[in-house]
Amino acid sequence: MDGAGKPVRVVLLGPPGSGKGTQARLLAERLGIPQISTGEMLRAAVREGTPLGQRVKAVMEAGDLVSDDLMIALIRERIAAPDARGGFVLDGFPRTVDQAAALDRLLAGNGMKISAVLNLSVPDAALMDRLAGRSGQENRADDRRETVLERLRVYHEKTEPLVEFYRRRRSLTDVDGMGEVAEVAARIGESLEQKQAAGGVS
Repeated sequence: MDGAGKPVRVVLLGPPGSGKGTQARLLAERLGIPQISTGEMLRAAVREGTPLGQRVKAVMEAGDLVSDDLMIALIRERIAAPDARGGFVLDGFPRTVDQAAALDRLLAGNGMKISAVLNLSVPDAALMDRLAGRSGQENRADDRRETVLERLRVYHEKTEPLVEFYRRRRSLTDVDGMGEVAEVAARIGESLEQKQAAGGVS
């Protein structure tokens, strides 16, 4: 929660390799609210070999997006958990305009709204370098060069319109995602404070 005790609900956007997951974790820790990472939730299901995991494994390794219905069901269940009452940082959701509209309906139905939408901006060339390095360190199947290119293509085709969706609603703040982790975290904190001072998202 913020200093006034109001729930803080943040959507953190950014392309693959932008550092979104790291920044979402740091912001969640700073605010004392959960980071809701749909990617982590899905990867956990894959590791555990659950029926859900078996369904999404092939989709994730191909760099495609999991269906809206499945993602929305995951989010609905997660934000209803007790630890999310004070707010949350959404990392990896929404990824499409349809998901954003579904999220709006879901929150409105529970008397909630998003406090801020922050978008990490990183050039594609830097993203390729970051993801190639991560692939070598972690041996992640979804970070092979071919899959990285496909993930970026899918991002530009299906997720980038989401940035414009929120921008048209004047609820989006761009944050420079280049630089050291601490530098980016500081920019995110400043952007969130400015958004809250301006009254948040209408």
